Amino acid sequence: MSKHTTELLLSHYTLGDLDLPNRIVMAPLTRSRAAEGGVPTPLMAEYYAQRASAGLIIAEATQISAEGRGYDGTPGIYTEAQIAGWELVTHAVHTCGGRIFLQLWHVGRISHTSLQPDNRAPVAPSAIPAKAQTFIDGRFVEVSEPRALERNEIREIVDAYVLATRNALWAGFDGVEVHAANGYLIDQFLRDGSNERTDEYGGSIENRTRFLTEVMQGVIEEASEDCVGVRISPVSSVNDAHDSNPTELFSDVVKVLDRLKPVYLHVIEGQTNGPRDIDPSFDFHALRQKFHRTYMANNGYTLELAAQCIEAGDANLVAFGGPFIANPDLVERFRANEPLNAPDPATFYGGGARGYTDYPAIGNLSCSVGSSS
Repeated sequence: MSKHTTELLLSHYTLGDLDLPNRIVMAPLTRSRAAEGGVPTPLMAEYYAQRASAGLIIAEATQISAEGRGYDGTPGIYTEAQIAGWELVTHAVHTCGGRIFLQLWHVGRISHTSLQPDNRAPVAPSAIPAKAQTFIDGRFVEVSEPRALERNEIREIVDAYVLATRNALWAGFDGVEVHAANGYLIDQFLRDGSNERTDEYGGSIENRTRFLTEVMQGVIEEASEDCVGVRISPVSSVNDAHDSNPTELFSDVVKVLDRLKPVYLHVIEGQTNGPRDIDPSFDFHALRQKFHRTYMANNGYTLELAAQCIEAGDANLVAFGGPFIANPDLVERFRANEPLNAPDPATFYGGGARGYTDYPAIGNLSCSVGSSS
């Protein structure tokens, strides 16, 4: 690939108040390395610091409340201990010259009673079980049957998003990303396959987008437009996410988001962790035109495809997930056109440093902190 083709991908980009040294984003990646109580660890700080050369890091999905938890080993942002743990991470990344957002997450029905306070049922827009699995005690198990949220509880969850945003900024994050993708709670409200409510949060597309709108309004008011992004996955069926008309739904969703003006729209194009072309009828190009701030493309991008996408003006930023797992120096490898390390799927979730902070770099990592254990 020619140097000219990659120049734009490796060029500076202004995202709100942030100057990104390149347009390569580290996508949020669940790795299940948090300590008891969902507390981030020094090992996590080392992991993120190793990847600080990314234009932007979006830290892994992080539950906004105890009820938002759906997997073992995932971090939270609702206790003092969790905030202190994340301060280690943000300090390490900033010391290494990086920029980092936190992805805010409520799993909704993608959970298990053993992960919920007092072994209660997970919550969802409607009491419709998902055909999905979660990760508990080192193995995958079927999720539990949910119960439908009461109207007053919806307001409480919106407030939890706002508090999580405040906590994230207090912990030193440069901003937050609202996770509205992959079949989790906000996505469950959006889709008619998981939302059968008959109140103002269900039925029409306008009603089904109400919860997303209220969350985004609250988070933006707390942090400002320039510190808030949002992620969607229009055609992905992961976690049993289905809608009868995704084109109409997400056309309206993006129009709503465009009016709210978050700093970026992060779109999983295709099936999450799968093929990009699962629904050829869905027009991602048309979707991009509806959003007038930064468009971040994601899913299955190679260096060549990402460079072409940026050069064609089809995206402003490109997020990479899997490649960052095994290549902490991904930006440097792209710049030098060096081959990539292959990731070890057996170490994706849980464990320690192996398959987490021990992947080799092509040279010394420009910056690293902390402890491998």
